[in-house]
Order: sequence, then C-alpha cells, then structure tokens
Amino acid sequence: MDIKTLIDTLHSLERKVLPVLSTSRTLPEIVGATGLKDIEVMRALQWLENKKIVKISTELKEVVSLDKNGVKYVKNGLPERVFITVLKDRELSISRLEKLTGLSKDELNVCLGVLRKKAMALIIQNKELRVKLTAEGLKWLDKEFLEETFLKKVFPLDIKSLSSEDQFALQNLKKRREIVKTEMQKLKHVELLDLGREIISKGIGDDKVVDVLKPELLRSGDWRNKTFRRYDVKINVPKVFGGKPQAYRIFLDGVRKKFMSLGFTEMRGPLVESEFWNMDALFMPQFHSARDIHDVLYVKEPKRAKLDESLVKRVKSAHENGFGTGSTGWGYEFDISRTHRLLLRSQGTACSSRMLASPELKIPGKYFGMARCFRKDVVDATHNADFYQTEGIVVEEGLTLRHLFGLLKMFAKEFAGADEIKIVPGYFPFTEPSAELFAKHPVLGWVELGGAGIFRPELVKPLVGREVSVIAWGIGIDRIAMFKLGINDIRQLFSHDLAFLRNQKVVECPQ
Repeated sequence: MDIKTLIDTLHSLERKVLPVLSTSRTLPEIVGATGLKDIEVMRALQWLENKKIVKISTELKEVVSLDKNGVKYVKNGLPERVFITVLKDRELSISRLEKLTGLSKDELNVCLGVLRKKAMALIIQNKELRVKLTAEGLKWLDKEFLEETFLKKVFPLDIKSLSSEDQFALQNLKKRREIVKTEMQKLKHVELLDLGREIISKGIGDDKVVDVLKPELLRSGDWRNKTFRRYDVKINVPKVFGGKPQAYRIFLDGVRKKFMSLGFTEMRGPLVESEFWNMDALFMPQFHSARDIHDVLYVKEPKRAKLDESLVKRVKSAHENGFGTGSTGWGYEFDISRTHRLLLRSQGTACSSRMLASPELKIPGKYFGMARCFRKDVVDATHNADFYQTEGIVVEEGLTLRHLFGLLKMFAKEFAGADEIKIVPGYFPFTEPSAELFAKHPVLGWVELGGAGIFRPELVKPLVGREVSVIAWGIGIDRIAMFKLGINDIRQLFSHDLAFLRNQKVVECPQ
C-alpha cells in the first residue's frame, strides 16, 4: 500500500494522535497532548501499530501516581497554599482560619507543621492561638512550592526519571495522607517508526475526514465536498465471540441425524440401571470381573429395581443351563436378589438388551442408542469416568460377520473420518465371535473406538423368544469426536475453559 493510500485509511483518532508522537512517548503524555481519553488513545495506537507506523512496548516500572487527596489538591490547591493565601499579612486565630479556608482540623494541623518547619509561620500564644506569616512566609505568597510544581506533572511518573528536586518533593508528599502513592505498573512506550515519520513529514491532510455517510449529507449534497476515509479490509480487528452451541453437543446431534438417515431407530434407557439389564440379560456371568465395585458405581438408595420376574426366570435359565440353545450356560447358581441391584449404567449395551425384550422390536430392524455411561476408571487423555457410547444392533435372519465388518468400516470412515482402521479379534461375554475396532489418530496413534460381535443365542432367545441373528457394536463416540474435532485429550470435550470453547471448531457429522 502506497503512502497516500495509507494516509487515506487513517481514522480521525489516528490523525489526532500521530502528529504528537514526535514529542510524546508515553500514554499519559499523549493523552495530555491530544485531549483524548485513555481508551481512545490506546485504540488509535493499536491501529497505528497494525499499520506498522508505530511500535508499542511495555515495561514494568515503579511509578508514582496521585491518590485521592492528591487529585483534590491539584484542583483546589495544597492546604498550605490555601492557608497562606487567606492569612496573607494578617494575624488570625485558628478558629477563624478554619472558617475562612474550609480546611479540616487535620489539614490545618498539617499546614501549621509544614509552615513552621519551613520557618514560614509563627504561632502566637494569647487568649487563643493565633497565627501570622513570617517574612519568609510572605515571600512565598507569589512563589510556587516544590510540592505544587510536582503535582502539576502528568501522572503516573517513572520514579527513576525524577530530578533531585522532584524526589525531594515526592518524599515530603509521601509523609502526608493519601496525596501520592507508589506502585509497580506496566508503562507503555510508543516508538515512531520510519513509516510514521514519513507520513508526518508529508502531512496527514484533512483531520475532518468523514467515516460515516449519513442521510443528511446525502440530502444536502455536502458529501461532494467531504473527504471520506478509505476502509482497510485487511486490517486486524478484535474477535467477536458470538453465542454458539457446545462443539461436542453439535457433533452428537449430527451423529444422531446420521443414524436416522441410514434408517436406524433410536433406542433409549435410564441412567440408573439394574444389574439385570446392564449385565445379566447380556449373558454376563455374575462372577465376571467387570462387576467388581472398582469398575461399576452402585446406587446406595434405592437398592432394588422392579423387574419382570418371568423374564428374569428365562435369563436365569440361560445362565444356569443355556435355556434350550444347545449351550450348557455358565453352570452356576444364578442369584436372583443380586440381579435387582441398581447401579449407574456402565455400558450402552443395556439399551440393546431392553430393546430385544421390548414388544416394539421389529424383525428385521436396525436400532442405535447414544448412551451416557459411568465407570470408576482412571482418567487420562483417552479415558473418562463419565462418557458416551454409541450402541447399535441389527436384527435379521442370516446375518454374518461380514455384515458386521462392513458396518464397522463405514462407521470409522463416516463418523470419525479415519483414514487408517483395523479390526482385530476380541472377547466379550455376550458376543461370539467378537471383534474390536481401532483407528489411527494423528497424535495418539492407534486408538480403540469400540467393540462388536454377534450376540450369543443364550442372550437373544430369552429376550426375543426365539433365536435370530443379531449383530451388535458399542463405539466410544467420545473418541470418535476427538478425531473429528482435532482434540488430543478426551477431557477437553467437557471443558469449561472459555478460551478453548470460544476457539474450538464446530463440526457436524455429514449427512
């Protein structure tokens, strides 16, 4: 951009600030020279820095600034100035001085102390205390105190830059109440760059440049005689963080829509589940290690669920003797009281067991669920104690492992966008054969997305009433979201960090 074009883009605030930068270097100095507000000067400086006209640096320094009494005395004068101005060449009582000056008793006492120390006032003991100025005091009626000169400066001031006289005045004022205060502060310094000096030498033109074309300018025709500011569409502007849905929530909604578009029906279940639906109905033996208290979170109150006892009886038979499927079952005595215990759902497959036993089950049929699950797990970059699973079953005669593999590959590509996937043998008590799905994350490497398999007849027959092929899968949708959202830590899906939430991209699963 050439110099003339750049000058045409300058805002009215920039045009007011730029000329004073030859002599003013700090924010207070620029404010004082332009008469603008602090925020207006800072805004102008930031725009100028974006245009490479100035460079702003920040330095941590000990500074002195005015306290509340200092602000008052800058406006009304130091108490001793008010005191000697009223007193002049007269001799007045303390009570009379208090009325004439409007000073408080504390301020009068300070004045007397300061003036006597400087040999400027004499206290006369009579019926009442009276005060008169000395010859030295009369000299100062037309002279300025060092403290007064100091208070006229532009604050805050770098203490190291003060002259010896200013240092002396500062020490005197620090002894008094709430006139000045010192603190560590970030001071902004402005350096005028070569481009800025060149613009100043050429002149910034009309400082009445118009930024907005208003209706009255159009009606009157005055716009023909006005200079309009050129807009720079490439300049950096503050980010505006508008409201938006949480990124993971959008992703989950997209997954739900995707399944429905593929012809799947959503199945649901409660967060507080019984051992029956969560484990027993899934042909998981009651001595299985996954039931251990360290994995499953049991509910303290209430403890027992209401169940269909005829269904419990059929599942009990499957565990004990196979329920006429040709299997011998697990060969142990099923504990009916234990199956009624309540817990927080530990796997989305509990929704599948409920669906298979439901009178609404259709054969053939395709079902999916998005289940929030809970396990007493060790929390790390790929594990959470509170997580989502996407569960699904397809119920139809004659389904094989090939059908399952085809579904798993489609899920990995469609939902996770994974380029590299692999399916390996696995083990689950309720499927045979069983498989596990892995996808390669660009940072974490191979990540397990979920388990799958064909439901065993010992699971299906007690719930459905007959044997039929059911292929099933349970996918950690949290981990799939990590792929899609470019996240390396699963905990970020539920983050409360505003900076992360504002900058996180929103991705909806493709339809």
